[in-house]
Amino acid sequence: MRTRHAGAAVLAALTALTLAACGDSSEIGADSTTTDPEQADTNDAEDTIRIGIKYDQPGLGYQEGSEYTGFDVDVATYVAEQLGYSEDQIEWVEAPSAQRETMLQTNQVDMIFATYSITDERKESVAFAGPYFVAGQDLLVAEDNTDITGPESLEGKNLCSVTGSTSAQRIKDEYAAGVQLLERPGYAECVTALTAGQVDAVTTDDIILAGLAAQPANQGKVKVVGEPFSTERYGVGLPQDNDICEDVNTAIEQMIEDGSWEEFVSSNTEGTGYTPNANENPPSVDPCA
Repeated sequence: MRTRHAGAAVLAALTALTLAACGDSSEIGADSTTTDPEQADTNDAEDTIRIGIKYDQPGLGYQEGSEYTGFDVDVATYVAEQLGYSEDQIEWVEAPSAQRETMLQTNQVDMIFATYSITDERKESVAFAGPYFVAGQDLLVAEDNTDITGPESLEGKNLCSVTGSTSAQRIKDEYAAGVQLLERPGYAECVTALTAGQVDAVTTDDIILAGLAAQPANQGKVKVVGEPFSTERYGVGLPQDNDICEDVNTAIEQMIEDGSWEEFVSSNTEGTGYTPNANENPPSVDPCA
């Protein structure tokens, strides 16, 4: 990946060298500009940017055929455009949660937008720009449910989360020891269990739940409780040796200022009644380390 201002600098250097070559040979020896051959060789080669996203999270990162949709996709597209890449220059790459650090460390992607929470442990192996959103663990319940108002209300209830997630276990350990846990391979299966009456609630990050609720098949059937009880700061994953963190942060700040951030949130959660935690959002970006 090369940002466009870097490409312009190489082009300017090449132009200067060409003009010098057309002049007096003695002037070339005295004042010629030497262009880095490696930069010249890669100037035309690096015309795409590889961005890791989730492929299976409706409303955030979702692949359907050749189409990619969701809040993370919208934010990533905006940031890439600010870096000088048009939408058709983006190469989308699936970034499963367990593989994100490895993908950045082995240069499989240039950046990752995939509900990627910023943590001190992850900072030991990758860098982050952002955050661009602050989520919180919440609950998804039936639209007509009035008795589940938070995690403490789940005592004796049935709760679904995905296999391997710590979200449901956190509720059992910290809020409702008597909750009955049900695991499913994915959140779509959890929502199916919810609408079928097999469970009373589904839990994960609030914006993930809102994305699920926004799907046409689920609209009017489920709702997000709207009482988040954790803080998950979604950042842009970058290789540790990157040189674009400041540019990405500038793009995020502009996205918030010009109203695009709010538009992306609204369009991907429409019809769910979801609103982000106003105490945390829109977020302020962290300084690049």
